[in-house]
Amino acid sequence: MPLATDDFLDIDDVTPAELDALLDRAAAMKAGETDPRLGDATLGMIFEKPSTRTRVSFETGMTRLGGHAMFLGPDDIQLGHGEPLKDTARVLGRYVDGVMARLFDHEDVETLAEYADCPVINGLTDEAHPCQTLADLLTIRETVGEDATVAWVGDGNNVGQSFVVGAAMAGVDVSVATPADYGMDPDVFDRAAEFGADVEPTTDPEAAIDGADVVYTDVWISMGQEDLREEKLAAFDGFQLNADLLAGTDAKVMHCLPAHRGEEVTDDVLESDRALVWDQAENRMHAQNALLVELLGGE
Repeated sequence: MPLATDDFLDIDDVTPAELDALLDRAAAMKAGETDPRLGDATLGMIFEKPSTRTRVSFETGMTRLGGHAMFLGPDDIQLGHGEPLKDTARVLGRYVDGVMARLFDHEDVETLAEYADCPVINGLTDEAHPCQTLADLLTIRETVGEDATVAWVGDGNNVGQSFVVGAAMAGVDVSVATPADYGMDPDVFDRAAEFGADVEPTTDPEAAIDGADVVYTDVWISMGQEDLREEKLAAFDGFQLNADLLAGTDAKVMHCLPAHRGEEVTDDVLESDRALVWDQAENRMHAQNALLVELLGGE
């Protein structure tokens, strides 16, 4: 089904029905279904933050779909060198068929979407990571099932915020445990409630993971937060995914990567049969391919 939105800046830019259709298409494309509609299409990829998974998954995905992806780092374009972002957006919109941007400020990706005359995809901002949520939901669907219960344990960051809303849209039950001073924006729970979810965050990781089929975490010190390292390590004592916390459960473990092994998750947990992280990483490409076809391909 065609998407009603021209841009994909957060997970609830699509409807629950559109999200379900995207996941269906992603699963079909992963199983080998081909779609030739992106022949000759170009995706401009703006990176303020470096990334392994985002760059390689989008670039490889565009190639597999018959299109072309162009890496635009901080030293490759005028962004950050005096040109207003809206001017960069206007120019790119006349050159490329779509823009994927991995930025710090969420307002910047909104500006790109406002001024670029082409679809804009949020590849990550400090507030949201909707492409990761697509991959997460695809992973849960194919490994645990859509009636899964997932516990988010750790920092209430961009990945967690998009996931809570996306899980609500997909009918996945979520519990959330974060330290008191590092919770999610309350607006996240209001948005989830619009899709029928009643998420009551806690500061108790053991309570959050009780009965969970999957436990999901992410780094505690995100890019740009290095000066908060000591403060956050102290605040997150007890939130590490380790053998003790997971004892007595059969829960699978998710992490969007890269992981800081020995901080938010131990090496033995990440290397165990519990880990779904490599499926998540692979599914970034399949989920994004479905998104690219819908946003750039037309009917």
